[in-house]
Amino acid sequence: MITDINQLDLKKTYSYADYLLWKFEERVELIKGKILKMSPAPSRKHQGISSAIHIILGSYLKQQGCTLYAAPFDVRLPISEDLNISKKYKNKAKKLQDGKILTVVQPDITVVCDPEKLDDKGCIGAPDLVIEILSPGNKNIELKDKFEIYQEAGIKEYWIVEPEEYILVYTLTKGKYTGSKPFISGEQVSSTVLPGLSMSVSEIFK
Repeated sequence: MITDINQLDLKKTYSYADYLLWKFEERVELIKGKILKMSPAPSRKHQGISSAIHIILGSYLKQQGCTLYAAPFDVRLPISEDLNISKKYKNKAKKLQDGKILTVVQPDITVVCDPEKLDDKGCIGAPDLVIEILSPGNKNIELKDKFEIYQEAGIKEYWIVEPEEYILVYTLTKGKYTGSKPFISGEQVSSTVLPGLSMSVSEIFK
């Protein structure tokens, strides 16, 4: 059991099986086996934006049969060419040993519409929608590393929220993300994955 993050070699490749043994206070994610230290406790503004989105999504999802989670919530992404978004994918993904899973992330907001992807540990496989709220310490991670991971894993829609400035919506099309124009205050941001979902950017940023 690892009780101090300093016991870990940050250059080493780890799996979800290793991750389960870590009992230190710091929050981390795994990106293809590499440890990614998460930012310190989110700012009040970050939390306010998360809460505003959560309230709107929660109301919408009551009628959609989907579930909504806020971080910390583990999303395990088994990324492999033979695991696609299908029944075959779900069955294989659930049988994967923890030692085979090298990517574990904690999006700020996660929406899962397939209950078969949920277990007591969180979500295994691609959620339908993930939302990440940028902070000074994580911009490069969300804009590059997680963008690539989420696209490769087959997450249908990825929102990037730049507090008080804009929201970007990326939709998966033929395995690649297609980006929107920035949605700014005074506009409505909507989802293609969740039909009928629309929210005021100004309300999110207030």
